[in-house]
Amino acid sequence: MSACALVGRSRATHHRQASPKPRMHGPWPKAQHPAELSTAERAQVLEVLNRGDYANLSPTQVYVRELDEGRYWCSQRTMYRVLADAKMGGERRRQATHPPRKIPELMATKPCEVWSCYAEVLVMPTPPSAARVPMVAEAKLSA
Repeated sequence: MSACALVGRSRATHHRQASPKPRMHGPWPKAQHPAELSTAERAQVLEVLNRGDYANLSPTQVYVRELDEGRYWCSQRTMYRVLADAKMGGERRRQATHPPRKIPELMATKPCEVWSCYAEVLVMPTPPSAARVPMVAEAKLSA
């Protein structure tokens, strides 16, 4: 009697699991296009895009200016790809920084001076004598 019969397993299942075939479908390595830029060429393109006179220009403007000077590095789309791979795909110009906005404070020094529909915005100065008088004493005085 065979070992597969003792275990209760078919011979075909045993041999299929003991020596599996390589996967027919799966992640394949990325095929390299013949016109794809090498790492050194990508570094040159990034250097051109980051030059001082091109730092504030879009890749399309850099592409056109380089063509005007007789130099072709790569396509416009490839320039965008190189910038995106270097995490520099956003705005290339210097951006203005603004100070944080201060919330306006409405200060009333006398009645009917400031009108607002938001009661929490109003700041009323309290005289030193009114701050010490408890509310109970104030209610007894008015009665």
